[in-house]
Amino acid sequence: MGISYDYFSSILLCAEDDSSIFCYDDQEDVDRHWSKWSPRPKLGGFYGDFSVDFPLLSDDCLSLLLGREAEHLPEESYAKRLMNGSPEVSVRRDAIDSIIKVHSYYKFGPLSCYLSVNYLDRFLSCYELPQGKAWISQLLSVACLSLAAKVEEMEVPLLIDLQVGEVKFEARTIQRMELLVLNTLKWRMQALTPFSFLDYFLHKLNGDKSPAKLSVSLSVELILSTLRDIKFLSFRPSEIAAASALSVMSKPQTLDVNEAFSHCGYVDKDRMLKCYEVIREEMLLNRVILKNGIESVPSMPQSPIGALMLHA
Repeated sequence: MGISYDYFSSILLCAEDDSSIFCYDDQEDVDRHWSKWSPRPKLGGFYGDFSVDFPLLSDDCLSLLLGREAEHLPEESYAKRLMNGSPEVSVRRDAIDSIIKVHSYYKFGPLSCYLSVNYLDRFLSCYELPQGKAWISQLLSVACLSLAAKVEEMEVPLLIDLQVGEVKFEARTIQRMELLVLNTLKWRMQALTPFSFLDYFLHKLNGDKSPAKLSVSLSVELILSTLRDIKFLSFRPSEIAAASALSVMSKPQTLDVNEAFSHCGYVDKDRMLKCYEVIREEMLLNRVILKNGIESVPSMPQSPIGALMLHA
């Protein structure tokens, strides 16, 4: 499974004994790392109004990104472990719930939400957490969301303000968790996500024309709705993007995948169609209704992922 709990000896001990947490013996070590880290201007959109601005890829650029997207995925055994009911399932579920609550409260952009879960999954896939520590999922969720916000948001709240639940961690404890995540992920934080490919597929499915804002917002909602479901860990970001765009732009009863992606030779149509079918199944299971010509997307106050009404 890669990096283990024992490898770091005293990492992730009780937060009250912060003298040995995360192998950083001196707070100056933490401060030195973070003095070089600052939020960059946001490139994505704003979650609240779904105003997203993802650059359109050329075919050559798409081919290049498709060759790199596997570099930003969890280890292959991770999805299978979760499917088999490993202890990571509950840690992942609780962490994602916390991420979504805080993300929704601050109205961060969709990309920071997806990046948070990407960091979480990549970390869990290669780091063996100690069991019986209920506070770990909370600490990990704060660290992953904070890192994603630093990468993607223009304004990042204080670390102590990114917490939900009864357990509250000091800023230096969260910083040490952030550094553990960064080191585990080898500081590769500019991950490719479905949003890296979304505009390309929406344009292709719309006759190489700019898609309607509604189509973009509904696709964003669909992509975000895949985060909790471990079945989607089996698919690459490009496949999720293509399947989401196809769900928005096409009518199921007249779907012709070969025609829809006739100009996308780089796409594995079989895997994309399988992902599309999983999305459709989940939408039906969760009573998501697909309709043409809908003008608005009702939201769910419990979650930033609203109920979708798309094309039928």
